Amino acid sequence: MTMKQLAADTVSAAMGGLVEVSRRMHQNPELAFEEYETANLLTEFLASRGLAIEKPAYGLDTAWVARAGHSGPQVVICAEMDALPAIGHACGHNVIAAASLGAGIALAPIAEELGIRLTVLGTPAEELYGGKIDLINAGAFEDVAMAMMIHPAPHDVVDPTVIAVAHWDVEFHGKTSHASAYPELGINALDAFVQAYNNISMLRQATLPTDKIHGVITHGGDAANIIPHYTRSSWYVRAAKEDRLQELIPKVRACFEGAAAATGCTVEIHPQGHTYTHMEANPLLADLYAANSTELGRPMLRGSDLPASESGSTDMGNVSLVVPAIHPELDIDAGGAVNHQPEYTAATVTEAANRAIRDGAVAMAWTVIDVAEKNLWEDLRR
Repeated sequence: MTMKQLAADTVSAAMGGLVEVSRRMHQNPELAFEEYETANLLTEFLASRGLAIEKPAYGLDTAWVARAGHSGPQVVICAEMDALPAIGHACGHNVIAAASLGAGIALAPIAEELGIRLTVLGTPAEELYGGKIDLINAGAFEDVAMAMMIHPAPHDVVDPTVIAVAHWDVEFHGKTSHASAYPELGINALDAFVQAYNNISMLRQATLPTDKIHGVITHGGDAANIIPHYTRSSWYVRAAKEDRLQELIPKVRACFEGAAAATGCTVEIHPQGHTYTHMEANPLLADLYAANSTELGRPMLRGSDLPASESGSTDMGNVSLVVPAIHPELDIDAGGAVNHQPEYTAATVTEAANRAIRDGAVAMAWTVIDVAEKNLWEDLRR
């Protein structure tokens, strides 16, 4: 029996447990840096299959490491864990984690024979703060030959477009007053937010198609008859790459500062977490994964086959600039729903999502086997 067949058989035999992991994550969504029960669930699964667990890891309470193999190049399989506010696992991190566990248990029994050190890495807070960047800074990706994960999406695409993003919270401060009797004594922080929102809407006319600016108000006032003295909003500023992001950021800042000046408010802009970079999918890993996925009956598009505007952001982009990495996306047949919709949350625990867990786990394992058996380690860096 080949190692690829052994890996596939291992995943197939474990599908009941992997689907249960996905289901339990779906039923108990935890937000960024709050993934305590999820971390326990995932590490218990891997420990029961013989991987050595370190938890917590790298100074993050909900990060963890599961290891197998004692020598050779280190391979990292990333397992994301956090959910979104209000709509749970609408980005499918339950599918991601289950597929990463599947790849891990497929590779662990053959790690010594392959001559690799296998690491399944629990990476918290992808949805907001950028836990992988904290892990990079803490040394989790030092001495790593390659890293990978999969992600649910509306398409099967091996190297999707991933763009840079900065996350901000913005506060306007004004002065309360009676909204009817003494409005002239107030300074309206809600007006400042509205003006800033309109400023950004006008700025969009002068931005590139790959520039994206979006926000929500998280506090708009306390009562209709009180001039709001305080508003808070949350914003994402995105661009194709970091150099363009740095060009865009001062223009967006000016929208908030101009609104403050126009209304007499003061403004505070608070970066949240880390800036995520664009992603550079390793071409060799992408080719190998695409070939393996095709063999499994899931042919992959290339990112260039899709509109440039169809893009998102992930802290896996930062990983890709440190080590050779890929982040393939797998269709879960969500009936027209897309990521970050409630209907997509429901779609992450369907039979199609379970197939994505299996296909993603096996294709990742087979890709690692290809690199190891063909001794392509040096080629990854070219």
